[in-house]
Amino acid sequence: MTRNLENASIQLSLDPKTATWTAQSRQWDGAMVRGARMRASFRRGRSQLNALGNWQGHTIESAAIEDSRHGPLKTLQLELGPAAADLHFRIVFALPQEHPQLLWQISVSNRSGDPVYVDELEMLRAGYPTTRRRYNDPDAFFRRGQPGSVYYQGDVQPNAGQGILAFLSNGWTSWSPSGVFEAYDKAPRTRLGFLRTPVTSNAGTPKTGRRGHFISEMYGVLGDRTHRTAILAGFLSQQMHFGALEAWLIGQQPSLRMWAQGDQARLDPGQTISTDWACLEFIHLDQPEPLGGYFSAVAREHDLPDVSPPIPAGWCTWYQYREEITPEIIRENLAAAGRLSAELPLDVIQIDDGFEAEWGDWLSFKPQFQEGLAGLAGEISREGFRPGIWLAPFIAHRRSQVARRHPEWLLRNRLGIPVNAGFQGTGLATALDLTHEGALAHAAEAVHAAAHAWGFPYLKLDFLYAAALPGIRQDPTKTRAQVLRSGLAALREAAGDQAFLVGCGCPLGSAIGLVDAMRIGPDVAAFWEPQFRGRRIFFNQEPDIPAAENAINSSLSRAHLHRYWWVNDPDCLLVRPDSELTGDEIHLLASVISLTGGSIILSDSLNRLPPDRLELLASVLPPIGKRPHVIDWFDGPVPGRLQLDLDGPTGSYHVLGLMNLEAQPADLTLRLADFYLDPQLEYFAHSFWDQTLYRVSGEHTFEAVPAHSAVVLALHPAGRRTPQYLGSSLHISQGQEVIEWESGTGRLSLTIQRPGTGRGTLLLGLPAAPALAVLNGEPVYWAEEQPQAYRIPVQFNQRGILEISWP
Repeated sequence: MTRNLENASIQLSLDPKTATWTAQSRQWDGAMVRGARMRASFRRGRSQLNALGNWQGHTIESAAIEDSRHGPLKTLQLELGPAAADLHFRIVFALPQEHPQLLWQISVSNRSGDPVYVDELEMLRAGYPTTRRRYNDPDAFFRRGQPGSVYYQGDVQPNAGQGILAFLSNGWTSWSPSGVFEAYDKAPRTRLGFLRTPVTSNAGTPKTGRRGHFISEMYGVLGDRTHRTAILAGFLSQQMHFGALEAWLIGQQPSLRMWAQGDQARLDPGQTISTDWACLEFIHLDQPEPLGGYFSAVAREHDLPDVSPPIPAGWCTWYQYREEITPEIIRENLAAAGRLSAELPLDVIQIDDGFEAEWGDWLSFKPQFQEGLAGLAGEISREGFRPGIWLAPFIAHRRSQVARRHPEWLLRNRLGIPVNAGFQGTGLATALDLTHEGALAHAAEAVHAAAHAWGFPYLKLDFLYAAALPGIRQDPTKTRAQVLRSGLAALREAAGDQAFLVGCGCPLGSAIGLVDAMRIGPDVAAFWEPQFRGRRIFFNQEPDIPAAENAINSSLSRAHLHRYWWVNDPDCLLVRPDSELTGDEIHLLASVISLTGGSIILSDSLNRLPPDRLELLASVLPPIGKRPHVIDWFDGPVPGRLQLDLDGPTGSYHVLGLMNLEAQPADLTLRLADFYLDPQLEYFAHSFWDQTLYRVSGEHTFEAVPAHSAVVLALHPAGRRTPQYLGSSLHISQGQEVIEWESGTGRLSLTIQRPGTGRGTLLLGLPAAPALAVLNGEPVYWAEEQPQAYRIPVQFNQRGILEISWP
């Protein structure tokens, strides 16, 4: 007899006879996960055992929970046991009454006298063929030409109709590639094997190189591009397990699998382990915030505050100086930052890699830093900046003193050899076993010293994935996710609540609530496509090694995370003229970093930037800080359409970004309806980079937009009889620079504020041509750009008051 549960969005049915469950959308026609199965896989001794294939001896109880992190819940609680090896299972399905999601969780209790080792806890499996030997390979049936003989267990339907299917894949760490792929795409993967795989690939997920086969970490979306509906599935945290998803899009129907990785962690007699909550939601692809419900649920699960920290703007040493830094170099750029502070409003000066004696020996310094770092931190503070420092506390080079003196702290494989943590520029690194008390204390000591003894309240914590590498740990009862989470919690405690922590090279889900900002893409570089030491052949298709292309792709693909869980860190903005980046590529990089709302960190020598590059930097500072709508987030591998809805003293307006990520010029079409704008209205559209004014209605095509470039537009409705601020060359927001706006009959007064000397033009919409225009008491000239649109050149120091009158 089935048991049912529902809220306003989802109807849930449990079928004990078939040991399956079904979730059906109450909003989108035919969207469902039907006949989904679960499975627990574990080992006792040399025996491999499975459970949850049937629900014999089950009991199901319904309960209402009035108070939870997710509001009132209606639940069905399924009790199973004893299963193989005398394991007892408890599965809780919950439907929040205020949110459009299904939540569920599996708990396992070992009531035997022997330990068991948990391989995986499968939360959902639907759409897979029944043949056991082809369980993970539905494509095999179609390659053999036998589609008519295939029987599937359950099915997954984003919509009642069959349209073009695609899957959103989220990578494991900061640097792992993410994107949306169709059935005949291949997921990007490294070809560098052991040199790179440990850095960006989760050891607990299968490797994929087949068309139509995709893996995603923590969350994924299976959607129908034709009918615009989708199924979002994910985990609300990764505190207990790394949760992953697998999708197959080849064949008669899609397949979807979702599981928590047990990592063969030992479950001792009398002990219980529970998965993190799994989450399923039916969404429409064209909603303004289609992923917002899930991201908000994750935030609630971690008790995140509603207010995000301020957006950092700063400078770091890495991309100009690499490891070749000295106190003199830092002081020179500090002095330049102070001298330019009126032009460039920076608040962080961050010292990156190169000060430490060796990775792992964080409290020992290179000869040039023999006096330590506390003095430099003090100098940075006295100049009015926030001192920042880079550390990689979970990793060590094999030649480090910590590796030599404390070999017991190193994470080792089954042969007793220190694990490979990947190639890090000067050799293979290894990782610490954070279940060893001494190793965890060593990592925390470095962070505590940096934050408190040295005086750095801004800490960039890098290569954090090392804590989650597979290996033989002193405590075998911990999953890799538990080890990483506890390690990050120790770092947060060591740094203190007032410190600003930036996570980098980190599995994303385990850091939520413990870091203030998170790198969401690979390292940027002063060149477009990937290369290694000047060699492009073989390396130019690598999806996660340093390159402006890779950094931009990930910044766009993960833009939707900003201000839900942390501040997005898209890595540094490089503008120096002697790089390999073209002017268009620099504009594209600046556009993506600015319009996606995250940190803006500079990393060129501040002493050597010419005036035009300083002017470019001034035009993107301070950060806009707002999360954009990513319009085409599901329509290609990487999105290229952003929308910011902004407001201020001038009123509400829109900033749109159209990106040409291709290697050749392309026509970019702006369709107002795609951006939630009325296609019947006419808009002024002011292009920031070339200062061109357009009138747009319905749609407009920007022809032959150069390769690797961006069009950034400010949109205001045309035809109004009241004054309008249509744009400027002063700030990429084209409005954030206006702090006061007062208009009356035949007159307008506005105050513009920008650090340093503001030089540029304003574009105003006025009912009639100005009779007089005065800036800070001095007359200024104007020119009619289009009917009712007037361009006014301005120059002022920090603040300008512009007064205009007309007949």
